[in-house]
Amino acid sequence: MDFSPGQRFMDALLALTKDAGATDLHLCPGSRPMIRVNGRLEEVAELDGAPVGKIAPEEITAAAEVLLDGKKRRRLEEERVLDFSFSMHGLGRFRANIYSQRGTLAMAVRRLPFEVPKFAGLGLPPAVEAFTARTKGLFLATGATGSGKSTTLASMIDLINENYSYHILTIEDPIEYLHRHKKSLVTQREIGDDADSFAQALRSALREDPDVIMVGEMRDPETISIAMTAAETGHLVFSTLHTVGAAKTIDRVVDAFPTAQQSQVRSQLAAVLEGVVSQQLIPRADGAGFALASEVLFVNPAVRNLIREGKHYQINSVIQTGQAQGMQVLEADLARLYLAGVIDMDEVKPRAQDMQVLQQYL
Repeated sequence: MDFSPGQRFMDALLALTKDAGATDLHLCPGSRPMIRVNGRLEEVAELDGAPVGKIAPEEITAAAEVLLDGKKRRRLEEERVLDFSFSMHGLGRFRANIYSQRGTLAMAVRRLPFEVPKFAGLGLPPAVEAFTARTKGLFLATGATGSGKSTTLASMIDLINENYSYHILTIEDPIEYLHRHKKSLVTQREIGDDADSFAQALRSALREDPDVIMVGEMRDPETISIAMTAAETGHLVFSTLHTVGAAKTIDRVVDAFPTAQQSQVRSQLAAVLEGVVSQQLIPRADGAGFALASEVLFVNPAVRNLIREGKHYQINSVIQTGQAQGMQVLEADLARLYLAGVIDMDEVKPRAQDMQVLQQYL
C-alpha cells in the first residue's frame, strides 16, 4: 500500500513518541519536532535513521490531513482550533490539538494508554475509592492542566464498571479512555461529534436513564448548574475543574455565577458535593516519571455548613483535623513523598499552599 508523505511522517513521529516513552509530541513550523519526556521537552534530531530539519508549514498541514475527516476539517477552518482523539493501529490512542499560530497550523499530540489505569496504581489514598460506592452526589477531581484529573476519573469509572450494574454515561472533549462494557453499560459522547456542548449533552443525559454521569470539564455556569441539578436528582456525577486545593475549588464554583445567585449556589453545592480530590504530578527525584501528590476533602456536616455560610477559608482546618475520615492536606502528602526520597525539596516548596503546615509534617 502506498502511503502519502504526511502519513509516513505522522506514523514515524507517533512511533518515536511511543518508543521514547514520551507523553507529548509538538509540531510547529520553523522548529524541529519536539517530544516531552519526564516533563521536559526534547528536540527530535533523527527519524527512521535520517536527520530531521525544521518543519515547514506544508509538512504540518500534510500531517494534519492524515487525521482529519470532512467534519473535523470544517470545524478547524471555522474555529481555527480543534480537539479530538484518534487511534493508530499498532501505536495506540492519542489526543490531538491542532491550532492556528502566525497564520499556519501547529499541533500538540498527547499519548493515551489503551487500557484504563488501575486505581490502585495511581498513588491516591485508598479512602478515595469510597466515592465510587456513593449512589448520588457530586465528586470533583481538580488540578492544573496535565495533573492526571482525567486519568483519576477514568480509573474511578472503571471501578464502578467492574462492581455495579449501572448505566454510566461519559461526556468528554475529546474522549480519552475507551471503556468496555463490564458489569455496567458504558456510553460515551464526544463534544463535536456526538453533541454540540457540555451543557447540551448534559441536559439530554438526564433523559437517557443514567446512574452515573462523568462530565469531562465544568467550563461554564450552565454546565455547573445542570451537573449540580443532576446530582440533586439522584445521579452520581463526576467532573473536573482547573483549580488547586479544595477551598479554591468551592470558590471557583460559586464565583462562576453572578453575585445575586451565589447564595443559592452555595446552598445547592453544600447539599450535593460529596468530595474533592486536588492533585499535582511532580517529577520524581530519580527522573523516572512523576509522583502524584493530592489533597482530599470528604464533605461532612461541618464542611456543608461552611460552604452554606461562605466560610470556605476554614475548610483547610477541617481537612487537617479530618484524617480519621480519610481527609488529607496537600502538605502532608508532599512531606510523605519527600521523606521517602521520591521527590526533591526543590519540587516541594513551590507546590505547598502553606509553608507552616508543611514544616509541621516535615
